[in-house]
Amino acid sequence: MIMAPRKRNRHALGFLCCFGGSDLPEINLKDNNPLQFLEFSVPIPPAEELNARFAELVDELDLTDKNREAMFALPPEKKWQIYCSKKKEQEDPNKLATSWPDYYIDRINSMAAMQTLYAFDEEETEMKNKIVEDLKTALRTQPMRFVTRFIELDGLSCLLNFLKSMDYETSESRIHTSVIGCIKALMNNSQGRAHVLAHPESINIISQSLRTENIKTKIAVLEILGAVCLVPDGHKKVLQAMLHYQVYAAERTRFQSLLNELDRSMGRYRDEVNLKTAIMSFINAVLNAGAGEDNLEFRLHLRYEFLMLGIQPVIDKLRGHENATLDRHLDFFEMVRNEDDLELAKRFDLIHIDTKSASQMFELIKKRLKHTDAYPYLLSILQHCLQMPYKRNGGNFQQWQLLDRILQQIVLQDERGDDPDIAPLENFNVKNIIKMLVNENEVKQWRDQAEKFRKDHAELMSRLEKKERECETKTQEKDEMMKTLNKMKDKLQKESLELRQTRDQMNDLVAQLNEFSQGGTISFPPPPPPPPGGPLALSTSHMSENLPPLPPPLPFSSCPPPPAPPPPPGGPPPPPGAPPFFSMGVPPPSTTTFTTGGPSLKKKSIPQPSHPLKSFNWAKLSEERIHGTIWNEIDDLKAFKVLDLEDFEKMFSAYQRHQDLLTNPSSCKQKEMGSTEDLYLSTRKVKELSVIDGRRAQNCVILLSKLKLSNEEIRQAILKMDEQEDLAKDMLEQLLKFVPEKSDTDLLEEHKHEIERMARADRFLFEMSRIDHYQQRLQALFFKKKFPERLAEAKPKVEAILLASKELIRSQRLRQLLEVVLAFGNYMNKGQRGSAYGFKVSSLNKIVDTKSSIDRNITLLHYLIMIFEKNYPDILDIQSELQHLPEAAKVNLVELEKEVNNIKTGLKAVETELDYQKRRMRESGDRFVPVMSDFITVASFSFSELEDLLNEARDKYAKALKHFGETEGKMQPDEFFGIFDTFLQSFAEAKQDLENMRKKKEEEERRARMEAMLKEQREKERRQKKAKAGSISEESGEFDDLVSALRSGEVFDKDLSKLKRNRKRSGNQGLETSRERVVTKLNY
Repeated sequence: MIMAPRKRNRHALGFLCCFGGSDLPEINLKDNNPLQFLEFSVPIPPAEELNARFAELVDELDLTDKNREAMFALPPEKKWQIYCSKKKEQEDPNKLATSWPDYYIDRINSMAAMQTLYAFDEEETEMKNKIVEDLKTALRTQPMRFVTRFIELDGLSCLLNFLKSMDYETSESRIHTSVIGCIKALMNNSQGRAHVLAHPESINIISQSLRTENIKTKIAVLEILGAVCLVPDGHKKVLQAMLHYQVYAAERTRFQSLLNELDRSMGRYRDEVNLKTAIMSFINAVLNAGAGEDNLEFRLHLRYEFLMLGIQPVIDKLRGHENATLDRHLDFFEMVRNEDDLELAKRFDLIHIDTKSASQMFELIKKRLKHTDAYPYLLSILQHCLQMPYKRNGGNFQQWQLLDRILQQIVLQDERGDDPDIAPLENFNVKNIIKMLVNENEVKQWRDQAEKFRKDHAELMSRLEKKERECETKTQEKDEMMKTLNKMKDKLQKESLELRQTRDQMNDLVAQLNEFSQGGTISFPPPPPPPPGGPLALSTSHMSENLPPLPPPLPFSSCPPPPAPPPPPGGPPPPPGAPPFFSMGVPPPSTTTFTTGGPSLKKKSIPQPSHPLKSFNWAKLSEERIHGTIWNEIDDLKAFKVLDLEDFEKMFSAYQRHQDLLTNPSSCKQKEMGSTEDLYLSTRKVKELSVIDGRRAQNCVILLSKLKLSNEEIRQAILKMDEQEDLAKDMLEQLLKFVPEKSDTDLLEEHKHEIERMARADRFLFEMSRIDHYQQRLQALFFKKKFPERLAEAKPKVEAILLASKELIRSQRLRQLLEVVLAFGNYMNKGQRGSAYGFKVSSLNKIVDTKSSIDRNITLLHYLIMIFEKNYPDILDIQSELQHLPEAAKVNLVELEKEVNNIKTGLKAVETELDYQKRRMRESGDRFVPVMSDFITVASFSFSELEDLLNEARDKYAKALKHFGETEGKMQPDEFFGIFDTFLQSFAEAKQDLENMRKKKEEEERRARMEAMLKEQREKERRQKKAKAGSISEESGEFDDLVSALRSGEVFDKDLSKLKRNRKRSGNQGLETSRERVVTKLNY
């Protein structure tokens, strides 16, 4: 019979058992003559009668539905031949005696009774075996009523009783093999198989036959057991049978005999290979059938039992037989094992778990349960395991076995409380026990309700976020537009006022020109100030509209030239003969001459040190570059009046002095400084048409699946310029990568009549290519969405440069700091490096390189901070005046200007596309022109503000460079501001260093005071003991007192109590430390 297909779609087991084949069963007619040579003794009846008789015959054969259909599909002649053949066989008088099961049951019962009385000889054994073989044949070939009659007469019990009552000789004979064959033949029938499985002891008795030495019998038994594993509800019966066999054969475990047979060599290759193949087939069936089909935990549990018996080295040994069938079973065992090990490892995000390593398994469990509610229970389990009884000789292992069986049932029991393996503990229902701990139904109800609420909440939140994004975008655009309109209104009013003033002045000029043409004299007022943002440029056409034509020039003799108008303030008179109108407002070059370096600088009178000092490695500015800088305002001579130059000479002497500055009593008094705590910190598929490159199409489909919008929704979003905020910026950026190219468009146009067959990516590109200027629209939309973000990124950088430049120029604390540094630098340096009026700002970061000759941990920067704490406390808070330096130090001006130019180019591209869209006919729903017109209005004004701010920042930065005497154009802002930022960081670190030094010094002083107190206390105790010892008689002596104290333990009383306390804290602290060390340690 063909067995039901397996549930789990795993690799085919390939069992060599009675039900393992997939071929259709053949129909044996028990006649040696072919059907075509049979002569019809009776004519063929009518078709209706023939089909009725043939149906009765087919029903008796107990065929499957597929084979029944094949039989009924035969032609009438064949049907009649088969029917006549079977009837002839049933009416044969030579077969009447053996045609009924009663005969065989009686003979087998008598055989069972006789074998208990005497042993059969060879001839009798052969005769008895023929009877059993005939029964086996009859069970396979006789009609269904034979099998039914055999079952009704309890023929199965007859066979099972024979197996139970066999003596040793019979169990090792061919009769045993034939009886197993009869059971196998009976199970080859659906009714017989159901009867065998329903028998309470059948599988158990069959398993007892594994104890025989007959290889063929063992193979037959293993095939039956392996096949029963595949039958519904049969797997558990086989496991029960193996447990029964363990008791029957007095084995240590239920599979011990199988592993012994698998490892044993018999010297007969064919028999050995067949037996080992049958064993491996049975093992694979037990592991992978029944609960093993879809229960990983069960397979791991049962396989571990085989691994503990040592199956893996046996499998490696069996590879030496080089038998294809055996190797297939071995490969299947190892393959499923590897898959299960990998699946188990995946649960812990690993590739492999070494189940032989207790430490690795424990670490995995610990990592999984750490920071969960289950972790305390893991600790509790381990704690109780530590208290389990333990003996070196292996006794008391039953407690561990009990723990293993409890865990086994926790892992394997299903929802009904059933164990797929034989339950090792009766009345142990994991589910019922858990119900005692928690009301499962209530929890499930609340969980389902919570899940429903969670889904509803997630959906509502998603819709709310979308609306909020849309509202936020609209509000932001509205605010930007209102802000821009207000600014434009103010600017327009201001320019209108200036325009009126300019027109009035022009009218006055025209009137004066008219008077001049009539011979009068005019006096020109000073030119009006230029409007903000630059002088007002009037075009030639504009001037020609507002000015009358000039009169012809008058001869010089008729009228003397009018006197020149008074010069504008700050400028010399125009040269004689120059036309007053064109000379107005254009001041001639200044006639005042200045020396290149400005006014001469007075000679400095710098105090001289009494001995050579360390040099400060600064970069000195030349005198010519001092004029107009901060150094022109700094007078370091004032700083010398408050500086302690004598102390400075000691600190930075050119000669090394190994003294501790902070612990020197003489200088300690002078260095008491204030606090420095201020720090700066699948449906059916139609064959699809695809002409796009495969990789590109695949990536396009992935993008579309992320968008979760149809092609029409995407098209409408692009036409309406995404007013509903359906397309995120990152998705637009990705869409730009899938713009239809010309080659794509040409190919898609050729197949536009097959649009319904197009693949998803092809259809998307085809539909997008129908949008006019699709790429330009997409780029404009992406630019519109990115514009606020790009503006928001660029503006703070520009503001950082602008504000940092202003802060550096205005900072009084920085000016005072530079003054002190200049004073110390001039005091330290001689010759060409001395007598400086200023130094390059890069020299600030070289201050830290100058170290003290007394303490190498003290630098010039540390000393400066000490001076500031004492004489200039305001300088310590210099970071508060330079708050924007860190941000400005990160700005790369070249990259910033490049980004601003890119924004400008993008705006021009949008304006160009807007002009194009205005000229063409637009389809309904196209919102490009109104949306982008509003955007251009706002964006252009916002960008002009950014440009103005950038220009102002450039000017301020240039002034800052000049303010500090640096050459303009040679230093970028990140480098310039980075110098100051690095200096401020070093300044903060040095302040912290000094704070740490003071704390360390205070701690050392505290320890020194404590040690002095302890020393005084010990000295006092020693004097008391000495006085007490002096009162003892001189005969006993000090040594006797010491021995007595040692014997009584008095000498250790104090230390012993301390050791006991330490032992309680640490567990195993040694007693080897002396009293002096213990005291020192305790009072550290």
